[in-house]
Amino acid sequence: MKTNASLFLILAVFFWLAAGLYLVWSLIAPVETTHPIEWVGVLGIALSGILSALISFFLRVSHRSQGGELPEDREEALIDDGEAEQGFFSPWSWWPIMIAFSAGLMVTGLAIGVWISFIGAAVLIVSVIGWQYEYYRGRFAH
Repeated sequence: MKTNASLFLILAVFFWLAAGLYLVWSLIAPVETTHPIEWVGVLGIALSGILSALISFFLRVSHRSQGGELPEDREEALIDDGEAEQGFFSPWSWWPIMIAFSAGLMVTGLAIGVWISFIGAAVLIVSVIGWQYEYYRGRFAH
């Protein structure tokens, strides 16, 4: 993970240097318009550098919070060393399908008619509440 963080930091520095070079290049290029700087390219490349730096920061913080070297990084590690709790997943839950359907309905509403998005938002609210409280009633109640 530490190597990945370093690679993303190198990538961020590359993007920032490329943004500076792009800015200089747009200034020395022959001017055909009233705006000598092409800001969309400069900002797009610079924001890619910021995104790479953000990923690098996240990987460094995650690596530090997990106690340093992970079992996946060691040559002598066994398979059992990396065994850990992966999370809890509902085996028979239909709510994620309803959430995906309602999100699709909302996006379809943006393309076709806004009134469909309101129906999708209502279905989304009911689906999220149903998924949250799935284990409070019925067969799998705690």
